[in-house]
Amino acid sequence: MSRFLIILVIYLVLAFYGFQGFKTIFKSLWAQIAYGVLFLAAGLNILIRVLNYVPGDGVRGQIAIALGVFFSFFILALVFSIFLVFEDIVRIFTFAYNKLAGPTDGQVKFFPSRRKFISGIALGIAALPFGALLYGMFKGKYNYKVLKYELEFDDLPDAFDGYQITQISDVHSGSFDNRDKVAYGIDLINKQKSDVILFTGDMVNDKSIEMEPWADLFATLEAKDGKFSILGNHDYGDYTSWPSDEAKVKNLEDLKNLQKNIGFDLLLDSHRYLEKDGEKIALLGVENWGRGGFKKAGDLEKAKQGIAKEDFKILMSHDPSHWEDVVINDDYHFHLTLSGHTHGMQFGVEIPGWIKWSPVKWRYKYWAGIYEELGQFINVNRGFGFIGYPGRVGIWPEISVITLKKKGLT
Repeated sequence: MSRFLIILVIYLVLAFYGFQGFKTIFKSLWAQIAYGVLFLAAGLNILIRVLNYVPGDGVRGQIAIALGVFFSFFILALVFSIFLVFEDIVRIFTFAYNKLAGPTDGQVKFFPSRRKFISGIALGIAALPFGALLYGMFKGKYNYKVLKYELEFDDLPDAFDGYQITQISDVHSGSFDNRDKVAYGIDLINKQKSDVILFTGDMVNDKSIEMEPWADLFATLEAKDGKFSILGNHDYGDYTSWPSDEAKVKNLEDLKNLQKNIGFDLLLDSHRYLEKDGEKIALLGVENWGRGGFKKAGDLEKAKQGIAKEDFKILMSHDPSHWEDVVINDDYHFHLTLSGHTHGMQFGVEIPGWIKWSPVKWRYKYWAGIYEELGQFINVNRGFGFIGYPGRVGIWPEISVITLKKKGLT
Protein backbone atom coordinates (compact mmCIF):
# COMPACT_ATOMS: atom_id res chain seq x y z
CA MET A 1 0.00 0.00 0.00
CA SER A 2 2.83 2.40 0.85
CA ARG A 3 4.37 1.89 -2.61
CA PHE A 4 1.06 2.66 -4.24
CA LEU A 5 0.71 5.88 -2.24
CA ILE A 6 4.18 6.96 -3.35
CA ILE A 7 3.20 6.30 -6.98
CA LEU A 8 -0.02 8.24 -6.46
CA VAL A 9 1.88 11.23 -5.05
CA ILE A 10 4.28 11.15 -8.02
CA TYR A 11 1.26 10.98 -10.34
CA LEU A 12 -0.31 14.07 -8.76
CA VAL A 13 2.98 16.00 -8.91
CA LEU A 14 3.39 15.15 -12.59
CA ALA A 15 -0.23 16.06 -13.32
CA PHE A 16 0.17 19.44 -11.60
CA TYR A 17 3.45 20.13 -13.37
CA GLY A 18 1.92 19.21 -16.72
CA PHE A 19 -0.95 21.58 -15.98
CA GLN A 20 1.51 24.48 -16.21
CA GLY A 21 2.06 23.63 -19.86
CA PHE A 22 -1.58 22.78 -20.51
CA LYS A 23 -2.82 26.21 -19.44
CA THR A 24 -0.24 27.78 -21.75
CA ILE A 25 -2.01 26.10 -24.66
CA PHE A 26 -5.62 26.27 -23.49
CA LYS A 27 -6.76 29.54 -21.98
CA SER A 28 -10.36 28.36 -21.53
CA LEU A 29 -11.23 27.88 -17.86
CA TRP A 30 -13.48 24.94 -18.77
CA ALA A 31 -10.66 23.17 -20.57
CA GLN A 32 -8.42 23.65 -17.54
CA ILE A 33 -11.12 22.35 -15.21
CA ALA A 34 -11.64 19.32 -17.48
CA TYR A 35 -7.90 18.58 -17.28
CA GLY A 36 -7.99 18.62 -13.49
CA VAL A 37 -11.18 16.59 -13.21
CA LEU A 38 -9.96 13.84 -15.54
CA PHE A 39 -6.61 13.44 -13.80
CA LEU A 40 -8.18 13.50 -10.35
CA ALA A 41 -10.91 11.05 -11.38
CA ALA A 42 -8.35 8.54 -12.71
CA GLY A 43 -6.33 8.81 -9.49
CA LEU A 44 -9.36 8.64 -7.19
CA ASN A 45 -10.79 5.65 -9.07
CA ILE A 46 -7.66 3.54 -8.66
CA LEU A 47 -7.33 4.62 -5.01
CA ILE A 48 -10.87 3.41 -4.26
CA ARG A 49 -10.21 0.12 -6.08
CA VAL A 50 -6.99 -0.48 -4.20
CA LEU A 51 -8.57 0.31 -0.82
CA ASN A 52 -11.36 -2.18 -1.55
CA TYR A 53 -9.10 -4.83 -3.04
CA VAL A 54 -9.38 -8.28 -1.51
CA PRO A 55 -6.04 -10.15 -1.47
CA GLY A 56 -6.19 -13.16 -3.74
CA ASP A 57 -8.65 -11.64 -6.21
CA GLY A 58 -5.98 -10.96 -8.81
CA VAL A 59 -5.76 -7.96 -11.14
CA ARG A 60 -8.82 -8.27 -13.32
CA GLY A 61 -12.23 -6.78 -13.91
CA GLN A 62 -12.84 -3.24 -12.69
CA ILE A 63 -9.54 -2.92 -10.86
CA ALA A 64 -7.67 -3.90 -14.04
CA ILE A 65 -9.55 -1.27 -16.04
CA ALA A 66 -8.96 1.34 -13.35
CA LEU A 67 -5.27 0.44 -13.33
CA GLY A 68 -5.09 0.70 -17.12
CA VAL A 69 -6.75 4.14 -17.17
CA PHE A 70 -4.54 5.34 -14.32
CA PHE A 71 -1.42 4.11 -16.11
CA SER A 72 -2.50 5.85 -19.33
CA PHE A 73 -2.89 9.19 -17.55
CA PHE A 74 0.38 8.61 -15.68
CA ILE A 75 2.25 8.15 -18.98
CA LEU A 76 0.53 11.23 -20.44
CA ALA A 77 1.67 13.36 -17.50
CA LEU A 78 5.15 11.82 -17.46
CA VAL A 79 5.93 12.38 -21.15
CA PHE A 80 4.39 15.86 -21.08
CA SER A 81 6.44 16.77 -18.00
CA ILE A 82 9.72 15.52 -19.46
CA PHE A 83 9.43 18.02 -22.32
CA LEU A 84 8.45 20.79 -19.93
CA VAL A 85 11.49 20.08 -17.74
CA PHE A 86 13.81 20.55 -20.70
CA GLU A 87 12.06 23.80 -21.55
CA ASP A 88 12.35 24.97 -17.93
CA ILE A 89 16.08 24.22 -17.90
CA VAL A 90 16.48 26.46 -20.94
CA ARG A 91 14.32 29.13 -19.27
CA ILE A 92 16.46 29.03 -16.11
CA PHE A 93 19.72 29.34 -18.04
CA THR A 94 18.27 32.16 -20.15
CA PHE A 95 17.17 34.02 -17.03
CA ALA A 96 20.55 33.52 -15.35
CA TYR A 97 22.44 34.69 -18.44
CA ASN A 98 20.29 37.80 -18.75
CA LYS A 99 20.84 38.64 -15.09
CA LEU A 100 24.59 38.24 -15.32
CA ALA A 101 24.95 39.93 -18.69
CA GLY A 102 22.98 42.93 -17.57
CA PRO A 103 21.01 43.47 -20.82
CA THR A 104 19.79 46.93 -21.69
CA ASP A 105 16.36 45.69 -22.72
CA GLY A 106 14.34 45.78 -19.50
CA GLN A 107 11.95 43.09 -20.69
CA VAL A 108 14.52 40.31 -20.64
CA LYS A 109 15.26 40.88 -16.96
CA PHE A 110 12.12 38.90 -16.20
CA PHE A 111 11.91 35.10 -16.11
CA PRO A 112 11.05 33.92 -19.67
CA SER A 113 7.49 32.70 -20.05
CA ARG A 114 6.55 29.30 -21.43
CA ARG A 115 6.20 29.09 -25.18
CA LYS A 116 2.87 27.85 -26.44
CA PHE A 117 4.60 26.18 -29.40
CA ILE A 118 6.80 24.00 -27.17
CA SER A 119 3.94 23.06 -24.87
CA GLY A 120 1.81 22.16 -27.88
CA ILE A 121 4.48 19.84 -29.29
CA ALA A 122 4.99 18.27 -25.85
CA LEU A 123 1.28 17.60 -25.38
CA GLY A 124 0.97 16.23 -28.91
CA ILE A 125 3.79 13.75 -28.38
CA ALA A 126 2.47 12.77 -24.94
CA ALA A 127 -0.96 12.13 -26.44
CA LEU A 128 0.42 9.39 -28.71
CA PRO A 129 1.17 6.77 -26.01
CA PHE A 130 -1.87 7.95 -24.05
CA GLY A 131 -4.18 7.28 -26.99
CA ALA A 132 -2.43 4.03 -27.83
CA LEU A 133 -2.84 2.71 -24.28
CA LEU A 134 -6.55 3.54 -24.23
CA TYR A 135 -7.00 1.96 -27.67
CA GLY A 136 -5.16 -1.13 -26.46
CA MET A 137 -7.58 -1.48 -23.56
CA PHE A 138 -10.80 -1.14 -25.49
CA LYS A 139 -9.87 -2.57 -28.90
CA GLY A 140 -6.36 -4.00 -29.04
CA LYS A 141 -6.75 -6.77 -26.48
CA TYR A 142 -9.12 -8.69 -28.76
CA ASN A 143 -7.46 -7.75 -32.04
CA TYR A 144 -6.63 -11.40 -32.85
CA LYS A 145 -4.07 -12.03 -35.56
CA VAL A 146 -3.43 -15.32 -37.37
CA LEU A 147 0.30 -15.58 -38.03
CA LYS A 148 1.33 -18.29 -40.48
CA TYR A 149 4.73 -19.92 -40.72
CA GLU A 150 6.14 -22.62 -42.97
CA LEU A 151 9.13 -24.56 -41.62
CA GLU A 152 11.24 -27.02 -43.62
CA PHE A 153 13.06 -30.06 -42.22
CA ASP A 154 15.32 -32.60 -43.88
CA ASP A 155 14.15 -35.47 -41.68
CA LEU A 156 10.43 -34.80 -41.45
CA PRO A 157 8.55 -38.05 -42.16
CA ASP A 158 7.10 -37.88 -45.68
CA ALA A 159 3.55 -38.42 -44.46
CA PHE A 160 3.74 -35.20 -42.40
CA ASP A 161 4.69 -32.96 -45.32
CA GLY A 162 2.08 -30.18 -45.16
CA TYR A 163 1.03 -31.08 -41.62
CA GLN A 164 -0.55 -28.05 -39.97
CA ILE A 165 -0.32 -27.08 -36.30
CA THR A 166 -2.29 -24.34 -34.57
CA GLN A 167 -0.63 -23.06 -31.42
CA ILE A 168 -2.29 -20.87 -28.82
CA SER A 169 -0.81 -19.79 -25.52
CA ASP A 170 -1.39 -17.66 -22.43
CA VAL A 171 -5.17 -17.57 -22.43
CA HIS A 172 -5.34 -15.96 -18.96
CA SER A 173 -9.07 -16.53 -18.82
CA GLY A 174 -9.39 -14.61 -15.55
CA SER A 175 -8.82 -11.38 -17.49
CA PHE A 176 -11.52 -11.88 -20.14
CA ASP A 177 -14.46 -9.47 -20.07
CA ASN A 178 -16.18 -9.87 -23.45
CA ARG A 179 -17.73 -13.22 -24.37
CA ASP A 180 -18.49 -12.29 -27.96
CA LYS A 181 -14.89 -11.28 -28.64
CA VAL A 182 -13.50 -14.45 -27.08
CA ALA A 183 -15.99 -16.53 -29.09
CA TYR A 184 -14.75 -14.76 -32.22
CA GLY A 185 -11.19 -15.78 -31.35
CA ILE A 186 -12.23 -19.40 -30.80
CA ASP A 187 -14.01 -19.43 -34.14
CA LEU A 188 -10.91 -17.99 -35.81
CA ILE A 189 -8.86 -20.89 -34.41
CA ASN A 190 -11.32 -23.45 -35.77
CA LYS A 191 -11.36 -21.78 -39.17
CA GLN A 192 -7.68 -22.68 -39.61
CA LYS A 193 -8.73 -26.36 -39.81
CA SER A 194 -5.36 -27.52 -38.53
CA ASP A 195 -4.45 -31.15 -37.97
CA VAL A 196 -3.71 -30.55 -34.30
CA ILE A 197 -4.18 -27.77 -31.72
CA LEU A 198 -1.44 -27.22 -29.15
CA PHE A 199 -1.89 -24.98 -26.10
CA THR A 200 1.33 -23.93 -24.38
CA GLY A 201 0.24 -22.92 -20.90
CA ASP A 202 -1.28 -20.25 -18.63
CA MET A 203 -4.94 -21.10 -18.99
CA VAL A 204 -5.74 -18.98 -15.91
CA ASN A 205 -4.25 -16.08 -13.99
CA ASP A 206 -4.37 -17.86 -10.64
CA LYS A 207 -7.41 -20.05 -10.02
CA SER A 208 -9.19 -22.80 -11.92
CA ILE A 209 -12.60 -21.17 -11.39
CA GLU A 210 -11.50 -18.36 -13.73
CA MET A 211 -11.82 -20.75 -16.65
CA GLU A 212 -15.26 -22.09 -15.79
CA PRO A 213 -17.27 -19.32 -17.56
CA TRP A 214 -15.25 -19.90 -20.73
CA ALA A 215 -14.91 -23.67 -20.68
CA ASP A 216 -17.84 -24.26 -23.03
CA LEU A 217 -16.26 -22.00 -25.66
CA PHE A 218 -12.87 -23.68 -25.52
CA ALA A 219 -14.56 -27.08 -25.62
CA THR A 220 -15.68 -26.24 -29.17
CA LEU A 221 -12.07 -26.19 -30.43
CA GLU A 222 -11.63 -28.99 -32.94
CA ALA A 223 -8.71 -30.70 -34.68
CA LYS A 224 -8.73 -34.16 -36.24
CA ASP A 225 -5.59 -35.31 -34.40
CA GLY A 226 -6.68 -33.82 -31.09
CA LYS A 227 -5.88 -30.99 -28.67
CA PHE A 228 -2.87 -31.10 -26.36
CA SER A 229 -1.80 -28.78 -23.56
CA ILE A 230 0.83 -28.07 -20.92
CA LEU A 231 0.94 -25.96 -17.76
CA GLY A 232 2.36 -22.45 -17.52
CA ASN A 233 3.70 -20.65 -14.47
CA HIS A 234 0.34 -19.03 -13.66
CA ASP A 235 -1.52 -22.34 -13.66
CA TYR A 236 0.05 -23.48 -10.37
CA GLY A 237 -1.63 -20.76 -8.29
CA ASP A 238 1.67 -19.39 -7.00
CA TYR A 239 0.72 -15.72 -7.32
CA THR A 240 -2.28 -15.56 -5.03
CA SER A 241 -3.15 -16.43 -1.44
CA TRP A 242 -4.77 -19.70 -0.33
CA PRO A 243 -6.49 -20.63 2.94
CA SER A 244 -4.38 -23.79 3.10
CA ASP A 245 -1.84 -25.84 1.17
CA GLU A 246 -4.58 -28.37 0.50
CA ALA A 247 -6.71 -25.71 -1.21
CA LYS A 248 -3.83 -24.83 -3.52
CA VAL A 249 -3.24 -28.48 -4.40
CA LYS A 250 -6.95 -28.97 -5.07
CA ASN A 251 -7.01 -25.93 -7.33
CA LEU A 252 -4.31 -27.42 -9.54
CA GLU A 253 -6.11 -30.76 -9.69
CA ASP A 254 -9.33 -28.96 -10.58
CA LEU A 255 -7.56 -27.17 -13.42
CA LYS A 256 -6.12 -30.45 -14.72
CA ASN A 257 -9.59 -32.04 -14.66
CA LEU A 258 -11.11 -28.98 -16.33
CA GLN A 259 -8.62 -29.21 -19.19
CA LYS A 260 -9.51 -32.86 -19.60
CA ASN A 261 -13.23 -32.07 -19.60
CA ILE A 262 -12.86 -29.54 -22.42
CA GLY A 263 -10.94 -32.02 -24.53
CA PHE A 264 -7.28 -31.24 -23.91
CA ASP A 265 -4.76 -34.01 -23.37
CA LEU A 266 -2.53 -32.45 -20.71
CA LEU A 267 1.12 -33.48 -21.05
CA LEU A 268 2.93 -33.46 -17.71
CA ASP A 269 6.56 -34.30 -18.50
CA SER A 270 5.28 -36.89 -20.92
CA HIS A 271 4.85 -37.52 -24.62
CA ARG A 272 2.49 -38.83 -27.25
CA TYR A 273 3.00 -39.98 -30.82
CA LEU A 274 1.09 -38.42 -33.68
CA GLU A 275 0.65 -40.99 -36.44
CA LYS A 276 -0.15 -40.64 -40.12
CA ASP A 277 0.04 -43.22 -42.92
CA GLY A 278 2.21 -45.52 -40.86
CA GLU A 279 4.70 -42.81 -39.85
CA LYS A 280 4.89 -40.87 -36.64
CA ILE A 281 6.29 -37.81 -34.89
CA ALA A 282 6.83 -37.41 -31.16
CA LEU A 283 4.96 -34.69 -29.26
CA LEU A 284 6.43 -33.89 -25.84
CA GLY A 285 5.17 -31.58 -23.13
CA VAL A 286 6.93 -30.45 -19.96
CA GLU A 287 5.71 -28.64 -16.90
CA ASN A 288 6.82 -25.05 -16.45
CA TRP A 289 10.56 -24.42 -16.45
CA GLY A 290 11.61 -20.80 -16.27
CA ARG A 291 14.67 -18.74 -15.55
CA GLY A 292 14.80 -15.78 -13.15
CA GLY A 293 12.68 -16.91 -10.22
CA PHE A 294 10.01 -18.77 -12.18
CA LYS A 295 9.04 -22.33 -11.28
CA LYS A 296 11.43 -25.00 -12.52
CA ALA A 297 9.10 -28.00 -12.41
CA GLY A 298 9.66 -29.28 -15.94
CA ASP A 299 11.57 -32.55 -16.34
CA LEU A 300 12.76 -32.94 -19.91
CA GLU A 301 14.52 -36.23 -19.15
CA LYS A 302 11.27 -37.73 -17.91
CA ALA A 303 9.37 -36.51 -20.98
CA LYS A 304 12.00 -38.11 -23.25
CA GLN A 305 11.65 -41.57 -21.76
CA GLY A 306 10.33 -43.95 -24.40
CA ILE A 307 11.22 -41.93 -27.49
CA ALA A 308 14.22 -42.43 -29.77
CA LYS A 309 16.84 -39.86 -30.72
CA GLU A 310 16.03 -40.30 -34.38
CA ASP A 311 12.33 -39.51 -33.91
CA PHE A 312 11.08 -36.22 -35.27
CA LYS A 313 10.22 -34.24 -32.13
CA ILE A 314 7.97 -31.32 -31.22
CA LEU A 315 8.31 -30.00 -27.67
CA MET A 316 5.82 -27.85 -25.79
CA SER A 317 7.52 -25.80 -23.05
CA HIS A 318 5.86 -22.66 -21.74
CA ASP A 319 8.90 -20.45 -21.06
CA PRO A 320 11.36 -19.78 -23.93
CA SER A 321 14.23 -19.49 -21.45
CA HIS A 322 13.97 -23.30 -21.13
CA TRP A 323 14.78 -23.61 -24.83
CA GLU A 324 17.71 -21.25 -24.55
CA ASP A 325 19.19 -22.74 -21.37
CA VAL A 326 18.44 -26.44 -21.79
CA VAL A 327 16.63 -27.63 -24.89
CA ILE A 328 18.84 -26.46 -27.76
CA ASN A 329 21.88 -28.08 -26.14
CA ASP A 330 20.16 -31.40 -25.48
CA ASP A 331 21.55 -34.30 -27.51
CA TYR A 332 18.06 -35.42 -28.55
CA HIS A 333 17.73 -32.51 -31.04
CA PHE A 334 14.23 -31.10 -30.67
CA HIS A 335 13.19 -30.03 -34.15
CA LEU A 336 10.50 -27.59 -33.05
CA THR A 337 9.74 -26.10 -29.64
CA LEU A 338 6.56 -24.17 -28.94
CA SER A 339 6.51 -21.60 -26.15
CA GLY A 340 4.67 -18.50 -24.94
CA HIS A 341 4.96 -16.70 -21.61
CA THR A 342 6.40 -13.34 -22.72
CA HIS A 343 3.18 -11.89 -24.26
CA GLY A 344 5.60 -9.63 -26.15
CA MET A 345 4.96 -7.56 -23.00
CA GLN A 346 1.62 -6.67 -24.67
CA PHE A 347 3.36 -3.53 -25.88
CA GLY A 348 5.70 -2.81 -28.75
CA VAL A 349 6.08 -2.00 -32.43
CA GLU A 350 5.92 -4.58 -35.20
CA ILE A 351 6.03 -3.85 -38.92
CA PRO A 352 6.75 -7.15 -40.74
CA GLY A 353 10.04 -6.97 -42.58
CA TRP A 354 10.95 -3.64 -41.00
CA ILE A 355 10.85 -3.55 -37.24
CA LYS A 356 10.08 -5.83 -34.33
CA TRP A 357 10.60 -4.27 -30.93
CA SER A 358 9.29 -4.54 -27.40
CA PRO A 359 10.85 -3.72 -24.02
CA VAL A 360 10.57 -7.42 -23.19
CA LYS A 361 13.56 -8.06 -25.47
CA TRP A 362 15.78 -6.75 -22.67
CA ARG A 363 14.76 -9.77 -20.59
CA TYR A 364 14.15 -12.48 -23.18
CA LYS A 365 16.38 -13.08 -26.18
CA TYR A 366 13.60 -15.10 -27.82
CA TRP A 367 10.39 -13.24 -27.16
CA ALA A 368 8.05 -13.42 -30.19
CA GLY A 369 7.87 -15.39 -33.41
CA ILE A 370 10.17 -17.94 -35.05
CA TYR A 371 13.85 -18.32 -34.17
CA GLU A 372 16.41 -20.90 -35.30
CA GLU A 373 19.51 -22.09 -33.44
CA LEU A 374 21.68 -25.14 -34.09
CA GLY A 375 19.23 -26.43 -36.70
CA GLN A 376 16.30 -26.26 -34.25
CA PHE A 377 13.30 -23.94 -34.32
CA ILE A 378 11.24 -22.27 -31.62
CA ASN A 379 8.00 -20.33 -31.97
CA VAL A 380 7.26 -17.94 -29.12
CA ASN A 381 3.55 -17.24 -29.29
CA ARG A 382 2.52 -13.70 -28.28
CA GLY A 383 -0.45 -15.02 -26.32
CA PHE A 384 -4.19 -15.25 -26.80
CA GLY A 385 -5.14 -13.29 -23.68
CA PHE A 386 -3.73 -10.58 -21.46
CA ILE A 387 -2.90 -9.96 -17.82
CA GLY A 388 -2.05 -6.95 -15.65
CA TYR A 389 -2.46 -4.10 -18.12
CA PRO A 390 -5.88 -4.96 -19.62
CA GLY A 391 -4.91 -4.33 -23.20
CA ARG A 392 -2.41 -4.69 -26.01
CA VAL A 393 -0.57 -2.05 -28.00
CA GLY A 394 1.30 -3.08 -31.14
CA ILE A 395 1.76 -6.67 -29.96
CA TRP A 396 -1.59 -8.22 -30.80
CA PRO A 397 -3.11 -11.47 -29.50
CA GLU A 398 -1.86 -14.31 -31.65
CA ILE A 399 -3.00 -17.56 -33.21
CA SER A 400 0.06 -19.31 -34.65
CA VAL A 401 -0.41 -21.61 -37.64
CA ILE A 402 2.71 -23.63 -38.45
CA THR A 403 2.97 -25.84 -41.51
CA LEU A 404 5.66 -28.54 -41.53
CA LYS A 405 7.37 -29.17 -44.85
CA LYS A 406 9.80 -31.84 -45.98
CA LYS A 407 12.79 -30.41 -47.81
CA GLY A 408 13.04 -31.77 -51.32
CA LEU A 409 9.37 -32.74 -51.64
CA THR A 410 7.18 -30.79 -54.03
